[in-house]
Amino acid sequence: MPCSLSAEANKRPSSLPFRRTGAASTLPLNGSLLTQSAVAGPTEPPLSAKTLPQYFAEDVLARYPSRPALICRQEAPRSHAGPPSRNFKDVSHLAWDYEEFDRHIQALARGLLEMGVKKGDRVGVIMGNNSAYAMLQWACASIGAILATINPAYKLQELVDTLRLVGVKHLVAVPRIRSSTYIETFSQAFPQIRSQHPGEIQIEELPELRNLIVVDNAEEDRTRLERLKIKSLVDWREILLWRDDTIEGRKLNEIRSGLEKDEVINLQFTSGTTGLPKAVSLTHSNLLNNGLSIGRSMWFSEQDILCNTPPLFHCFGLVLGNLATWTHGACIVYPSPTFDPAAVVDTVTEEKCTALHGVPTHFLGILAEAERRKASGELFNFESLRTGIAAGSPIPIDLMKTLVAKMNLRDLTVAYGMTETSPVSFQSTPADPLIKRVETVGKIMPHTKAKVVDKDEKIVPVGTPGEIIVAGYLLQKGYWNEEVQTKQVMKKDEEGTLWMSTGDEGIMDEEGYLRIVGRIKDIIIRGGENLFPVQIENALTAHDSIREAAVVSVPDPKYGEVVGAWVIRETGKDVISREEVRMSVAQTMNPQNAPAWVWFIGEDVAVTELPKTASGKVQKHILRQWSREIAEKGVGKVR
Repeated sequence: MPCSLSAEANKRPSSLPFRRTGAASTLPLNGSLLTQSAVAGPTEPPLSAKTLPQYFAEDVLARYPSRPALICRQEAPRSHAGPPSRNFKDVSHLAWDYEEFDRHIQALARGLLEMGVKKGDRVGVIMGNNSAYAMLQWACASIGAILATINPAYKLQELVDTLRLVGVKHLVAVPRIRSSTYIETFSQAFPQIRSQHPGEIQIEELPELRNLIVVDNAEEDRTRLERLKIKSLVDWREILLWRDDTIEGRKLNEIRSGLEKDEVINLQFTSGTTGLPKAVSLTHSNLLNNGLSIGRSMWFSEQDILCNTPPLFHCFGLVLGNLATWTHGACIVYPSPTFDPAAVVDTVTEEKCTALHGVPTHFLGILAEAERRKASGELFNFESLRTGIAAGSPIPIDLMKTLVAKMNLRDLTVAYGMTETSPVSFQSTPADPLIKRVETVGKIMPHTKAKVVDKDEKIVPVGTPGEIIVAGYLLQKGYWNEEVQTKQVMKKDEEGTLWMSTGDEGIMDEEGYLRIVGRIKDIIIRGGENLFPVQIENALTAHDSIREAAVVSVPDPKYGEVVGAWVIRETGKDVISREEVRMSVAQTMNPQNAPAWVWFIGEDVAVTELPKTASGKVQKHILRQWSREIAEKGVGKVR
């Protein structure tokens, strides 16, 4: 059932605050064009010096107390027990305004303090997108605890390694997501927790862990959990303290007033395309100001409703989604705990969402679901959509055009960055020409600097490829307990400015727009010439019979490296051959870019999708390994 207040969402306000300041100006004051690939974003509006809870109280809650804040379509109205909620009165699922959202945040913050959570404690989270996650994001920031967002796809050993790496003291988890049964698996691996008491967990492999909290909003696993008889397990709903006239209430006010904007409040783990994630330390200032800039670039206002599809353990969902939306008094909708194309289409239709975020995989799945419904005569409606962000991995040009044409995402923006930069450093805006929004990642964000440099760290002329490096408020404080690795990628220049190496290859044009051409380590050097995978992938996906493509280097005795292409065929189209795949590139680019090897997902390997991280990035180190193994057998050669 749709939220009763969402009908107002598609009415655009007559004027939006800071609309034009979100579009970064990178040209010199005299209006001349750039000659060197170095830019600095605008310095207005000024950076906020507030902490997250301070900004929420003074700039969001005070202005929008009765506006919709959070809608969770697969949660019951009273998932967290406690006093009755207004819940927009006629809604069958959880739907909070900002006042109700704040009431739950404060109850959780007080409860965490009573449980013994202290400033600086790491609170690990393993959940899908739900209201408990949303509450934790603000409650932990309010008491100075550090939220460690963990990938639910981790297997047991990965989970243990991650928890130990950052010293998680309190772990909050759902019983299961899909086939992963976290609590049961944990109790089987560490049976001693069944007899230990809450707050007194002792596990040799996890010396700092003390509490294990379970969030079972749907109650579907409650009976199963009870059969496990884990004495140390704490029920989430028993934590919340609803009264504010308590010792914990006074303590919360004291802690909140003493927080500093540069204190670390979030540990985000790098996507790990190499399989070695690191913990990125982010502060109030990092996250708040990045969220504000992102929302301004999208022309967000309190009238907007975002269907937040990306997972919250990744900065796409947590910052580009949650914070960019809530800092502007807009509404977040979680269609489902994990990505479900049918749930997304239902949500956009019924909640009249104005914005939709996603990586290419998400958007392809949503488009496929829409086509299925169209063919079967089922109703759906994308007319309310206006904006959103496409990010996570390079966006094929053909896909961008399709999203504008078929999903009404006329103001869709593209964002570029990395976890270590909070994460967005470049973003397009609706004011940018369509060709720039389709082919580039926009311009530099406010209060941020960027350069494109060569191997000697010298700035390159515009139009010349080089590594992108970034500076400004958005830089992480460093990798948690990894000083050596931090110093490898964060270095000061002669003027004392600290720069972050992105590892990405980019080309800047004379107007300051940035085009990403790939990871430096993914560039293919064929006979001494650099070939850029993203450009080849764009040529491939422009073909009607190709749904997705990923390009990697393949060892070659003559040229050193040649192009190998992994392809997913488009269903319902003519079956494309290996030679036709090669020709689709040869006819639109210089011939050396044409794939010498072509493999089809589902045919040459027994998988149905490209290997990707949870944030949607293709794991090219896996594809390179597959390529070498299959090429040695002579399979896939097309020249």
